[in-house]
Amino acid sequence: MNPEISHLYDALDKVMGYIYPNELELQWSILIVMYPYVTGLVAGAFILASLERVFNVESVRPTYRLSLLAALSFLLVAPLPLNMHLGHPERGFEIFLTPNTTSAMAMFGFVYAWYLMAVLLVEVWLEYRPQIVGWSRTEPRPLVRGFYKILTLGVTDLTPGALHLDDVVGKTITVIGLPSAVLLHGYVGFIFGSVKANPWWSTPLMPVIFLFSAMASGIAAVMLLYMFLSWTRGVRIDMRCLDTVAKFLLTAIIVAFTLETLETIQKAYEAEEHFDILALLVEGELHFSMVFVQIFLGSVTPVVLLGLAQIFELPEASRKSLYAVSGVLSLIGIFAMRWNVVIGGQFFSKSLRGFTTYKLHLIGREGLLAALGVLVLAFLILAALLRLLPPWEPEHAPAGAGGGGGART
Repeated sequence: MNPEISHLYDALDKVMGYIYPNELELQWSILIVMYPYVTGLVAGAFILASLERVFNVESVRPTYRLSLLAALSFLLVAPLPLNMHLGHPERGFEIFLTPNTTSAMAMFGFVYAWYLMAVLLVEVWLEYRPQIVGWSRTEPRPLVRGFYKILTLGVTDLTPGALHLDDVVGKTITVIGLPSAVLLHGYVGFIFGSVKANPWWSTPLMPVIFLFSAMASGIAAVMLLYMFLSWTRGVRIDMRCLDTVAKFLLTAIIVAFTLETLETIQKAYEAEEHFDILALLVEGELHFSMVFVQIFLGSVTPVVLLGLAQIFELPEASRKSLYAVSGVLSLIGIFAMRWNVVIGGQFFSKSLRGFTTYKLHLIGREGLLAALGVLVLAFLILAALLRLLPPWEPEHAPAGAGGGGGART
């Protein structure tokens, strides 16, 4: 039997009721799951950085530079899942040549370019400029010294007035970048929320849910990175910083989980014609990924663990363990949430009478390895940035870095 016909019969065996012929295969794969997940890490990491720069939360200062570099690393790979899913990545630049203001996906290109070029790159450069100037003068390796000299962009003034101007401009950029980060990820939720043909996605709460879950994922990722890098470098963790970051993580998880619960309660109370198929979906195909992974492991458990760390005066070692477990579980739970929205939202047919199927392949353009490759690439970029622009400066800034390496007063 023809393999395609055999696959068709296998899909039909899982159908309950009837579906339209073009719904036998899901159109959006794990790459589209990875896309909002990665952009969420960007938004969450930048929002954590803005706590110190905009809202003067000095206790999170040790994670400021790390948050910027993490946001930049994930932002650089954010469009890759879309390009890999659509094919012909070389055509991506055409959205800038022939802009379509009525397309939310096309407008993402402009939001992305603005956020990358005008916000993150400028803020990272301003933050590191004193060190870059110092490295361009003292780095013993000629090629690396030349690279840092290029990064100075010819601006080598390290007088107090110049450093103060850097600080003022940097803070202004952060203030502008904060709503940009919200727009970057809020628009992802808008795309799903505006698909009115799908009752799973069509809710005005979708952008807000995506935004707060993004905050949780980005904060959790930076917290884990900070703990890991401190451990690998043999440096003592700033517990005041870690406790504060954990509090913000707890707040973001609670708000995101509350919004998701409110949305579910509203759908159950309204009980429109699509509610029966959604209930069957949650009880069947999505029971494990939603009830166990997303809700229990990814939301309830981190809230309990982080809450215990806040309520009781636990030793540092115990708090570190609770924070690490909570961070990992929250990242898993938020990925499960993205999976349930993207994949789960395609599991039921437009007829509301049957279920479609999705088989996650290991290899291929839209396979599991391709999706994992996006995350691996982001961490490789982050490793390179950590090598070139150490986030634990200015404590060990090289001579000539300009008196304290540009630490803000």
